[in-house]
Amino acid sequence: MKVTAILGISAYYHDSAATIIVNGEIIAAAQEERFTRKKHDSSFPVNAIKYVLNEAGIDYNDLEAVVFYDKPYIKFERLLETYHAFVPKGLVSFLSAVPVWIKEKLFMKKMLKEELHKLGDKKIPILFPEHHLSHGASAFYPSPFKDAAVLTIDGVGEWATTTIGYGHGNKIKILKELCFPHSVGLLYSAFTYYTGFRVNSGESKLMGLAPYGNPNAEQTKVFKEKILQELVDIREDGSILLNMKYFNFATGLKMTNNKKWTELFGIPPRNEESEISQDYMNMALAIQEITEDIVLKLAKTAKELTGSDYLVMAGGVALNSVANGKLLKAKIFKDIWIQPAAGDAGGALGAAYLGWYLWKGEQRKLTNDFDAMKGAYLGTEFNEKEVLKVVKKYNAEHIYFEDFNELTKNVAEKIANGNVVGWFQGRMEYGPRALGNRSILGDARNPEMQKKMNLKIKYRESFRPFASSVLEEDMQEYFEIDTPSPYMLNVIPVKKEHLKSSPKGYDEMPIYDRLYHLRSDIPAIIHVNYSTNIQSVSKKTNPKYWSLINEFKKQTGCSIVINTSFNLGGEPIVCTPDDAFRCFMQTEMDYLVIGNYVFDKNNNKKNY
Repeated sequence: MKVTAILGISAYYHDSAATIIVNGEIIAAAQEERFTRKKHDSSFPVNAIKYVLNEAGIDYNDLEAVVFYDKPYIKFERLLETYHAFVPKGLVSFLSAVPVWIKEKLFMKKMLKEELHKLGDKKIPILFPEHHLSHGASAFYPSPFKDAAVLTIDGVGEWATTTIGYGHGNKIKILKELCFPHSVGLLYSAFTYYTGFRVNSGESKLMGLAPYGNPNAEQTKVFKEKILQELVDIREDGSILLNMKYFNFATGLKMTNNKKWTELFGIPPRNEESEISQDYMNMALAIQEITEDIVLKLAKTAKELTGSDYLVMAGGVALNSVANGKLLKAKIFKDIWIQPAAGDAGGALGAAYLGWYLWKGEQRKLTNDFDAMKGAYLGTEFNEKEVLKVVKKYNAEHIYFEDFNELTKNVAEKIANGNVVGWFQGRMEYGPRALGNRSILGDARNPEMQKKMNLKIKYRESFRPFASSVLEEDMQEYFEIDTPSPYMLNVIPVKKEHLKSSPKGYDEMPIYDRLYHLRSDIPAIIHVNYSTNIQSVSKKTNPKYWSLINEFKKQTGCSIVINTSFNLGGEPIVCTPDDAFRCFMQTEMDYLVIGNYVFDKNNNKKNY
């Protein structure tokens, strides 16, 4: 059988990545940040490319095509037309941006050829699909659906900021699109910026802050009214019009016109390092609820336009797991599938798929599995030799378990006793979520665990919630959900039988009183609004992680562990055993498990 390999690349904006597809099958995918240790690395993904080629056993010269995830020339056209439309505004931004484009990005095809030539000398076709088509392809082609409505929502691609399409067979047809500067993603990012978080990385913080807002407060209602009256006009089909006199992202160096926002909302932009007051919590809740409403409207329009029973989603806004949970509950579609690498990193996968299905014209065949993503376990894997290098390098004391079942018994007991465990197994996850192969784990029943993991392990804001990993067969015992959620992309309410009553005036209580109020018998993973982001763990997809949680269930009667990504705050998820050991020793994690090796912090302090 002839081997046809196609390389997909995303690069030069944020979250560079590479993916390889061989004869229509995803073989490997990884973000460049994991190798360079620079979070959201935007550089040419040379390390990720070398990895995916090696994993596939493919030489660069054997590739059929390289597919880049968007069209740089159209982006440049949008840049020029935007500055022209807003003239004389934006001169400073224009003078800042255009030289970079003229020097580098305008000649991106040449840059790509030069970078790729370092990997091989064969002239391989380089293809440039549109940004949102790459997003849509990353969602539809690996999904389990024969046909589906395709919804992509992000900041901006070339011109499009939101698209609705229809996927059937090997084709995707774009039916409707919303264009720059009117963007749901940029609207949300503007509030991310104004509440004191960093754009393109702080959106999850804004989402986590929103539940601390008081839904009954007059201020929250006023914020929503002012947003809807002054900032954004939302149409019934989910399309939006932004009032650009309040925004600076089109022509300026900041997201918002701070003077006008201060006059409108009565509060200044929050300093990143300052204490978070109730004002900003209420603001976060207001924009989160408005975003959820927009997403629901867009989904209804997608249903009307396509008539499909199924929906697939990608783009940065598809990582808003609270909105996803609301969409799932609304039952607009029979089922929804969201690309786990929904942001720009996933564009590399969509680009490779477009090379296979649209350029090559191959026919799509559904797998017998839930989807074609292999659990998103598509990254690097390390053998025992690599672990022993770490042992030797750091003179690390350890225990080795011949029997993995004995290891899970030992580790489950450690977790049950209140210890925090770094868990490093198998292939690294593709996308922003740790799904049990590069994870930090704790006991969901422990009321101190959320605080401990935020302040002593992740070194991040104490209000940030954690996700839960639950045995797939037990998820309905705990959560109001009737479909698997393997990629940690749905925030779901906890069932009432696992909740404790709230005191009167709960929504008016100070943030930390609410945060540390004992809300449930699984308090470490329950946010202040009685919901959690869940990952349903399948024995088929990740047998090792499933075995650990199942053993924890045998010992405690609880099928859930708290799961957060294996990294320090502000750093990428660990990639190698060496990354894992260094992160372990820099935090107050108690134990580290790499493969069948268990490391005890207390036994290694003296040597590190």
